[in-house]
Amino acid sequence: MSRIGKKKIEIPQGVEVNIDNNLISVKGPKGYLQRKISSKVKIIKNENDLIIDVRSNDRYSRSIWGLSRTLINNMIIGVTEGFEKKLDFTGVGYRANVEKKDSKDVLVLNIGFSHPQELIAPENINFKVEKNVITILGIDKEKVGQQASRIRRVRPPEPYKGKGIKYINEQIRKKEGKAVAKAEGEE
Repeated sequence: MSRIGKKKIEIPQGVEVNIDNNLISVKGPKGYLQRKISSKVKIIKNENDLIIDVRSNDRYSRSIWGLSRTLINNMIIGVTEGFEKKLDFTGVGYRANVEKKDSKDVLVLNIGFSHPQELIAPENINFKVEKNVITILGIDKEKVGQQASRIRRVRPPEPYKGKGIKYINEQIRKKEGKAVAKAEGEE
């Protein structure tokens, strides 16, 4: 049985949740999200909470149960507090800045390529750059994580000097260079 699926989801003040068959929509102070949930689970709405339950007790339904609860909970957290991911970039001459084009944020990265890399923010996602930290802000946890991954993929950290773009809490395992390895082999 799912321990996550059994937990109730509290609906905070100022958040409106609507359920139409398998389509759940959440509206809050930061925005509006909607998602289609599997028909294997049913959502019971009370005054200030939601209860997620399975329709049948087969293996697939139980596996979807906790996932559905987490997705709905993330929607509620997103429209009330929002989500953020932080990336750190390291390298000589590496720069980043945010420009506005057609009311969307465009992240411009100068990170050692012959031309700047431009990444356009999708709907409900904003970029912020302070010194050498890129912050991705948004109400949809999935999109925030996807954008962070897209930015990191432009220049992943290399293992010798650690140059590149990495998550703020990511540890890079550094390798020793050829000269150090050769000198240790001669001893």
